[in-house]
Amino acid sequence: MSLLLLVHGKAVLETEITESIYILIEQGKIQEIGPLTSIPADTNDVETIEIAKGQTVVPGFIDVHIHGAAGADTMDGTTEALATMAGALPAEGTTSFLATTITQKHENIEKALINAADYQKNHNQAGKAEVIGVHLEGPFINAKRAGAQPVEYIVPPDLELFKKWQELALGTIKLVTVAPEVENGTRLIQYLHENGVVASIGHTDAVYEEMKKAVEAGAKQVTHLFNGMRGIHHREPGVAGSALIFKELMVELIADNIHVRPEVMKLVMDAKGSDGMILITDAMRAKCLKNGIYDLGGQDVSVADGKALLADGTLAGSILKMNDSLKNIMAAAEISLLEAVKMASVNPAKQLQVYDRKGSITEGKDADITILNEEYQVNLTICRGEIAYHKGE
Repeated sequence: MSLLLLVHGKAVLETEITESIYILIEQGKIQEIGPLTSIPADTNDVETIEIAKGQTVVPGFIDVHIHGAAGADTMDGTTEALATMAGALPAEGTTSFLATTITQKHENIEKALINAADYQKNHNQAGKAEVIGVHLEGPFINAKRAGAQPVEYIVPPDLELFKKWQELALGTIKLVTVAPEVENGTRLIQYLHENGVVASIGHTDAVYEEMKKAVEAGAKQVTHLFNGMRGIHHREPGVAGSALIFKELMVELIADNIHVRPEVMKLVMDAKGSDGMILITDAMRAKCLKNGIYDLGGQDVSVADGKALLADGTLAGSILKMNDSLKNIMAAAEISLLEAVKMASVNPAKQLQVYDRKGSITEGKDADITILNEEYQVNLTICRGEIAYHKGE
């Protein structure tokens, strides 16, 4: 369809929540936004969607850290896997994402990179969540803080290897998780910064002084704050403490009430504010599926009671949905929907330098839109102008 009209809505715009507006979508873009009093007169050929009372229109969510969903994983290295993820994610309000890799054999990572680049170039389509790049999580990390990353495939940061991978990925690697204290870690961070790739500090045992050097080298983010890193101590801030101290660092947060307690989410909010946080899922292939045993990076993961665990009890990603992360952070940190949307849509778009076309409901941007009910469940999602999910259909 080429024309779509949303009416009688309450909407989260860039700086405010506005009542009773219309949003006109044409050719995949947000064409017009205005008060109902100035709605276009000629809407005969337009598909109109009435926004029910209590529902709110928000910009589509951008998940910068997601491995898989609905039985598929980035590391499967197939068009079908990414298509499955892209088809499943709109049900939780996600309209674009970074296909996220895991520490593995080089050939497996390369297969995933080549596939993700091909998908982004040739297979993205309106009506599905858009792959907007790759998050390379590992193998340039510290084995001491591996978490669910397979230790046997961890390697020191390697500039030439990264250059090779970025070439194979046709320049689509947008975010790299790296441990700055490992040999050549800071050098890689500097290279990433100079070449427009976000360097995210993660799976790391760094101390404050090493974190300071990483920030000076251009690090801009911290991967899943508190998880897979040296914690905070009153005589050594470590990675977690430094993440709260340095204003330059945006922090990822898995707001599932499992990876981070609600009280600690409130602490992070008080320290970083909504401008300094990005909500992620770090979800694996079991998301959207039943309890059971699933694969993550060649390891068996047991999923039950909302938790994904390795055999030794290590948390192995999540099955969190983005709309639930908004609900959880709002309750834990006592914040507004406007602030939560900033963390789920605005900040990731700005961090990935796609805010010119994504991240907010603004005229001229991609029509990536989600409609939430009063319980923050998704009623409808539009991906680049096409309805991608409609509850009950």
